[in-house]
Amino acid sequence: MAEKLSVADIVSAIESLTVVELSELIKELEDKFGVTAAMPVAAAPAAGAAPAAAGGEAPAEKTEFDVVLVEAGPQKIQVLKEVRAITQLGLKEAKALIDNLPKPVKEGVSKEEAEKIKEALEKLGAKVEIK
Repeated sequence: MAEKLSVADIVSAIESLTVVELSELIKELEDKFGVTAAMPVAAAPAAGAAPAAAGGEAPAEKTEFDVVLVEAGPQKIQVLKEVRAITQLGLKEAKALIDNLPKPVKEGVSKEEAEKIKEALEKLGAKVEIK
């Protein structure tokens, strides 16, 4: 009968393998036992989303917001200047943004920054949404 190896003996034997030999060992174990050594990347978010979908928990609070300019209002030139200051766009690009509303002015910002941008544009008579 074959001698039973201890876990320490197995670990020691694995430590002495080259990278290629270790790769072959992993493949052999996967084939023999029908498992995979790869981490289930797609399964982790799905598992976290399942309780929320089932109604068990509220969804996580949103941390990134988009500031969307809906209407420039009566002070279009002042709004244009403010949009340029916020976005660092050139005059032509900022004018194109304002002429083709609704358009996002800033995307992926914190709630505080989104509120500041909204307040600055609304002071000039523009209509702004935070999404």
